[in-house]
Amino acid sequence: MSKDFEVLDKVVGRVPDFPKQGILFYDITGILRHPAEFKYCIDRMVEIYKDKKIDAVAGIESRGFIFAAPFAERLGIPLILIRKKGKLPGKTYSASYALEYGTAEIEVHCTDIQEGQNILLVDDLIATGGTLKASKKLVEMGGATVTDVFGVIGLPMLNYEKSLAPMTVTTLINYTSEKV
Repeated sequence: MSKDFEVLDKVVGRVPDFPKQGILFYDITGILRHPAEFKYCIDRMVEIYKDKKIDAVAGIESRGFIFAAPFAERLGIPLILIRKKGKLPGKTYSASYALEYGTAEIEVHCTDIQEGQNILLVDDLIATGGTLKASKKLVEMGGATVTDVFGVIGLPMLNYEKSLAPMTVTTLINYTSEKV
């Protein structure tokens, strides 16, 4: 068992039958209720990425914002918000992605992505990788590159690594079941 798992597993919530019957939802709000564990996550992010050439960090709506913002502040780099369609004023890049029962769309301000930047994508939990894959498209529309993907929690049984290849995906803890 890794130190990350030992520190974080005890505060990660589990909500059976959410968002639908038979699914076990891993809830990061327990991390947020425990300042020491939240700080641990940000410290680990800094440790992992401090020596990589990252010019900006993009947080995915909405829980990705929570981890990306303090990380960006700590490294002194810009924070980019990737939002659901219709939430950003001004000119945006837009990308669609598949959901279980349809599609969704995300956007980023065109002015937030600078050509040639190396950008880290951050979300709280990585399941299938669909949102992150669409986020990568947004970054590339602006002429930037996604260097890595970070999530606090990973659900590798949903094959996100295959979906997100060849990007490097890092999670602090992984769970092997999404079934109640």
